[in-house]
This record gives sequence, C-alpha cells and structure tokens, in this order.
Amino acid sequence: MGALQNDLDAFRAEWARKAPAEAQALIAGQIAALEQDGAEDRILAAGAMLPDLVLPDASGRPRALRDFGAAVIVFYRGGWCPYCNLQLRAWQKRLPELASRGLALVAISPQLPDGSLSTAERNALTFPVLSDSEDRAGQAFGVSFALPEDLIALYRRFGHDLPAVNGPAGWRLPMPATFLVGGDGRIRFARAEADYRRRVDPDTVLALVEEAVA
Repeated sequence: MGALQNDLDAFRAEWARKAPAEAQALIAGQIAALEQDGAEDRILAAGAMLPDLVLPDASGRPRALRDFGAAVIVFYRGGWCPYCNLQLRAWQKRLPELASRGLALVAISPQLPDGSLSTAERNALTFPVLSDSEDRAGQAFGVSFALPEDLIALYRRFGHDLPAVNGPAGWRLPMPATFLVGGDGRIRFARAEADYRRRVDPDTVLALVEEAVA
C-alpha cells in the first residue's frame, strides 16, 4: 500500500466516525452495485488507442489529449471530493519524476472550467486540469456512470449540487481511473476503482514506466 492510499484510508476512517449510518450504507451500496455490475472491467484496456478528444483546460483553452504524447491521465470526480484533492496533491508531488521520464500528467473531471480552475488553484497544481462537462471523455474511456436517485438525494443533503458544478454532465461521474499512455498513443496501463475511496498510487505507475513507455 502506498502513501496515497494511507492518506485516503486515514480520511475515510475519520469520516466514518462522524457520518450518519444511513449515508455510509447508501455509499457502500452504490460501490457494491458498480462492482457487481463489472464496471471496472468495461474501461478502455491496455492495448487500446487513446481516444481522439479535445477538452478545455481550466482557462477554457482547447487541449487535444493526443498532443500530450506519453502521459499519465487521471480521472477524478471533482474538487468537491476530498479523496480527489488528496489524489491530485499526491500526483503533483511526483510531477518532477514523471517529467524526468518524459511523461506529461493530465487530470480530467466533469467540472466546468471555472471549477477546474478553482481545484487547480486550491491544490497548487501545475499540470493541466481538463473539463469533461459533456461526459465525452468519461464515456470514451468507459469510466462514466449515472448516480442513482437515492445517492443524488444524499449528495444534495451534503450540499453537492453536481449539475451546477458539472453543467451538461449533471449527475454523471467518472470512477476514479488512471491510464498510462505511450508516445504512440497506445494505452499501456489502465485501472478504475468502483470504490472511489481507493486510488492508484503514483508509485505503482512510476514502477511501470521504464518498461511500459517506449
């Protein structure tokens, strides 16, 4: 287990001490439903080509995914998610190691560009944070899913008005996912987590880079 997952588990334990049992049960049920549905197995797999997509960055500038070359692409739920903020900060710390290996780092969420900008500024991110507010990338990579009605009601009670944050993507979210892409545009590593409280640790990806990215 890497340092990132240790931080995520510590936050999860603290949240579990405070959160209502009903909320915890609803979230656990939704995670179990994704797992039982095989959602993690339907994402773009290693060997597939990177989708030809153009998404706006936090300043609204169009960015083509293929223009980044060899890259790590990370899907996160949004800046409102504390697990995502821990994840993004962990990747920011490893940015020099990625750059030394010729890898770009790109993060994607359904947030509108203004939300992406706020997330980047709050976490002092210096890598591109792209907006997938129409869920095109989420669907192309196979990581997108629609929240069920009971969880929508819970998120509203928590103050998370996702349609206001995400625009057209509304109540659709990506499973947290990590893709390692070679310079030829072919995906070399792919993993999604139905349980959003778990994330691929940067150490896992860095360990693959020497052999995976040509």
